[in-house]
Amino acid sequence: MATNAPKFQKPELLPAPNPPNYHPKTTVSPPSHDGLHFYQFMIAGSIAGMVEHMSMFPIDTIKTQMQTLNSCPIKSVSIHHALTSILKSQGVSGFYRGITAMGLGAGPAHAVYFSVYENCKTRFLGSGYNDSLVHALSGVFATVASDAVFTPMDVVKQRLQMRNSPYSGVLDCVGRVFREEGFRGFYASYRTTVLMNAPFTAVHFATYEAVKKGLVEVTVESGEDESFVVHATAGAAAGAAAAAITTPLDVVKTQLQCQGVCGCDRFKSGSITDVIRTIIKKDGYHGLMRGWVPRMLFHAPAAAICWSTYEAGKSFFQEVNSSRSNRNTSSVT
Repeated sequence: MATNAPKFQKPELLPAPNPPNYHPKTTVSPPSHDGLHFYQFMIAGSIAGMVEHMSMFPIDTIKTQMQTLNSCPIKSVSIHHALTSILKSQGVSGFYRGITAMGLGAGPAHAVYFSVYENCKTRFLGSGYNDSLVHALSGVFATVASDAVFTPMDVVKQRLQMRNSPYSGVLDCVGRVFREEGFRGFYASYRTTVLMNAPFTAVHFATYEAVKKGLVEVTVESGEDESFVVHATAGAAAGAAAAAITTPLDVVKTQLQCQGVCGCDRFKSGSITDVIRTIIKKDGYHGLMRGWVPRMLFHAPAAAICWSTYEAGKSFFQEVNSSRSNRNTSSVT
């Protein structure tokens, strides 16, 4: 009679049944990029963003007041005059008005910022594009996502930073903007912010990665201190270059966010062209570069702080993941 069983089988080669208590080990998939999980990128980015913005907040306040100078009742035109004006009218605390809004916005926004950047960079690097283009494109995607999170708190922050601000605090500002301008009031400058931050982050990330790569190639790696110097130097160069290029759009963004407050002009449309025409008419072309010095003074050290903190956070999580992996390997053996 025919049978489906093979005619020749060696008993020693037949598969042995599993023991009754056998449980196959499941392997955990490795982290996606740089040895990190993306939630770790979010944590490192969130901490970096908060440290960066809150440490540099006084300079940001000076920049905001200089950029709203044209319409607001303040006579200073230089950093020194703006500095003394704030000290005389509000004291040292005047430099920190709105810092709570900054803290509430910077953490979540930078968590989105860096995680989207790392995600996009991972996807694009294997596509055959030039590295600089990959970093620039990844930065653009990152800023579109993070600005959607950060813009409402940035509006609140800048309105609180203004001299003679009519708001008593974050909650008062949020409530009054919502009642008087609606939800759209928090996003009046979103289009301008994205148009500004898209080239800003493209230049920023491409410059940072290029300068970092160059510094790593010409320096002898001797320890963590040198790694810190590389990240800080590359970050400062990237921040300064990006800030200088995008100052005109930052002036437009500030005017839109502060319109109708403290005597500032209110624009009938949210048109960037309309705001630019108004600035040029009242203050000339140099009005579009108002605040460029404090903006560079802000972004150069801010980027150095941000990238150094972010890379330190990544290194910390890499060590944590490595130690976990070693423990798992030793437990298996």
